[in-house]
Amino acid sequence: MAQETRSISSTAIGVGSSHAAGSLENNFRVPTSGSNSDNQSHFLSGKTAVEFSSSEEDSDGGDVRGNRKIDILQLQAHIFSNYEPVSSPLVADEGLVFASGLSKIQDLLVAAKSGATTCMICLEKVRITDPIWDCRAGCYVIFHLICIQSWAQQSLMLAAEKSLARLSSAQFPLAARQAAEAACWHCPKCRTEYPKSQMPQEYRCFCGKEMDPAPDPWLSPHTCGERCGRSLQGDCGHTCTLLCHPGPCPPCPQLLQLKCFCGAKSEMRRCGRGNFSCDKLCNKQLGCGKHSCEASCHAGPCQPCKKMALHRCKCGSSVELRACAVADFQCELMCAKMLSCNKHQCKTQCHSGPCGDCQLQGRRGCPCGKVKYDGIDCDAMVPTCGSTCEKQLHCMIHRCPERCHYGPCIDTCRILINKFCRCGSLKKEVPCYQDLQCERKCQNLRNCTRHQCKRRCCDGNCPPCLEVCGRKLRCGNHKCPAPCHRGLCAPCPVTVRVACACGSTFYNVPCGTDKNIKPPHCTKRCLIPVLCVHAAIAKPHRCHYGACAPCQLTCNVELPCGHKCKSKCHGPRPPPNPLYKEKIIKKKKRVEEDCSEMKGSPCQPCLEMVVRDCLGKHIGGERMMPCSEVSTFSCAKPCGNLLACGNHYCGAPCHEITLHRGMAKGETKTNLEDADDPKEEDTQSHYAFTVGKFNGETMEDTCDTCSLKCQKKRNYCCPHPCSQICHPGSCPPCKSIVKRACHCGALVNVFDCGSFLSLTEDEQLKLLSCGGPCHRKMPSCSHLCPEICHQGPCPLVCHKKVTVRCPCQRRKREWLCSEVQAAQITKIDSKMEKSRGITSAGLLACDKECENLARDQEAKQKSDQIRQRQSEESQTAY
Repeated sequence: MAQETRSISSTAIGVGSSHAAGSLENNFRVPTSGSNSDNQSHFLSGKTAVEFSSSEEDSDGGDVRGNRKIDILQLQAHIFSNYEPVSSPLVADEGLVFASGLSKIQDLLVAAKSGATTCMICLEKVRITDPIWDCRAGCYVIFHLICIQSWAQQSLMLAAEKSLARLSSAQFPLAARQAAEAACWHCPKCRTEYPKSQMPQEYRCFCGKEMDPAPDPWLSPHTCGERCGRSLQGDCGHTCTLLCHPGPCPPCPQLLQLKCFCGAKSEMRRCGRGNFSCDKLCNKQLGCGKHSCEASCHAGPCQPCKKMALHRCKCGSSVELRACAVADFQCELMCAKMLSCNKHQCKTQCHSGPCGDCQLQGRRGCPCGKVKYDGIDCDAMVPTCGSTCEKQLHCMIHRCPERCHYGPCIDTCRILINKFCRCGSLKKEVPCYQDLQCERKCQNLRNCTRHQCKRRCCDGNCPPCLEVCGRKLRCGNHKCPAPCHRGLCAPCPVTVRVACACGSTFYNVPCGTDKNIKPPHCTKRCLIPVLCVHAAIAKPHRCHYGACAPCQLTCNVELPCGHKCKSKCHGPRPPPNPLYKEKIIKKKKRVEEDCSEMKGSPCQPCLEMVVRDCLGKHIGGERMMPCSEVSTFSCAKPCGNLLACGNHYCGAPCHEITLHRGMAKGETKTNLEDADDPKEEDTQSHYAFTVGKFNGETMEDTCDTCSLKCQKKRNYCCPHPCSQICHPGSCPPCKSIVKRACHCGALVNVFDCGSFLSLTEDEQLKLLSCGGPCHRKMPSCSHLCPEICHQGPCPLVCHKKVTVRCPCQRRKREWLCSEVQAAQITKIDSKMEKSRGITSAGLLACDKECENLARDQEAKQKSDQIRQRQSEESQTAY
């Protein structure tokens, strides 16, 4: 197949040295697809690289790189994409192997780029000028050449000592020499064993082509810059096309026409990922030869046939329902067929084929085997010979002392013999079957040369030490978990992941070296959110440890006064990133952070120059001062605030006004319309208060209190003035006492002025009535008014009865008063004297009797006069 290659700078994907300047002239050959020609290649143009605006320092030399920077991770992803599968999904195990190979290369490249490659034996950094050796058979970890040589020599010496301890060089010189030559040493990291012949002797590049490669700033450390050329995994016949690199070679990326597991489908795939499934039925012939595989296309041999059917056992005596794959089975019965002797039955379990000859036919011997008999039938018992059995017992020293017998010999040999214990310090006569063991404890040191054997009655071959080594490893963090041993402990197997703050760029280093290694440089953006108000416009920066740089923008936060803060941003800052080390430190030094700086500080007082009003807000009393200064001042003008009375204005010098009721026109900026002449209906709601509330707090009036008498005129016909001090709103109802006579004048009522005048006219008339007779004289007569006390004149027509007499007063009659009045009017008209008094006389005419009586009376009067005159004359005479 044709192969086509691409050429990329080793520095661009992280293979280059940490001192490299980032040139794109060196070729990193990456196969894509096409021809087998190694000469056909092209360079990756600069358009593939992503440029960054800032530069970063190298971790070792501190050289500043050029302006044109390359996104290492993007280039690596682009190069390794050529090793990804072309079409169908892959087997999970193969995918894990593939991913682990690429990740191993990436880890080593990042470590080399950051100068973090560390020798696990001495825990020192591997410089670009140090000779190195890498474990190519296992973990691909890099060691100093001198360190691995010392390690290998010590391992071989220990192995030789162990072999000499088992085989004495004096008694077994050849075996001891062969054991020493066959001794192996192992890798300190993965424990992969290497023979003595592969002990490192020289410093070579990773691909092994060049000895003692010179450090080149344009190449990755310890590489030759040539094509790797190592055979790839799986012995596909292809070689690695990458430049000389650390770590394992990735799977073969060659594109080939490959078939699936069942062979039904063929497609173009990577050579290293050639095993794939077409997801169709396998249809391969199964082992039964009758059925085909019904599973989907799979790797490896097909599963046994699971078709169920009736099958006979090997002897044919039983029939069972079994799977086709286990059709040939044995039942649990004995065969029971007659043997060739026709006297005995076959005692073998169910089997196929002939049963065989009877084992009791032919030449037979007694149980001990000393005497042989010919011609004895197979069903006859062979007699014993009568001599001693003498079969070897289980002790393999003595023989059976009993006579020839059937059955096994005795299991326990009870012959008394003199025995030594295992350590040789005790000798005693004991039965042959019994082991002799003393109570003496071995005082010899075990192979670790640190602990005593302490085994009871030890034979000198002390077992290996079972204690845990427990010595502190060179990393300073862990103890050796291996069994107690001689020599140096193996390096700490723990690796520490050193990563950037976001975790996208990392490499693994041996335990104990992470304290002195800087985290790798990451080209990703910092993931810490910006907490100040400039999160939307803040300039992004690279991933880092520690606190982010403070924001340099202007605050521009709106202050409570309405202006914007002109100071540098002082908002909250996010907490710094934690330490990048993932190991748990029991006693971690706690760094006290400035919590106030993390939470941010409030904006400074506003310094904008603004116009401030005086306490009374008078026109012409303003002053210029900073906005944040809350100082108050008085302009010395009269206050002018409407007092609580609502009638007069405060005349005190300018002061703070807590309750604004209105100002005199032209005095302040807060005049109320018609404040000097408020409407009567609004005075109560606007001015009738001396205590108010502001933000839930009670505030008292700071203006003077009016002490004048009320001068308002009442709205109704009340002649009394208001008795209160000057007050807002309408005057209270008049409480003065007034006297009012009833309509007839018989009674005098007492009222308070306000209550009486507040009544309606009908209610007042009703209240002034005494409820009794009127007691006033009729206008036309002398009688009293017969009606209930009422307003206005009494009625003109009197309906009382009046006694009317004749002129002589003898004759009388009862007339209505109105008739009498009419008769009197008639008399007046006839020039008669009107009579107003008691009963009207002369209205009746006298009759004859009256005339007689009048004459008699007149005569009597005349006689009386004469008599009186005579008496007077007589007295005068005396």
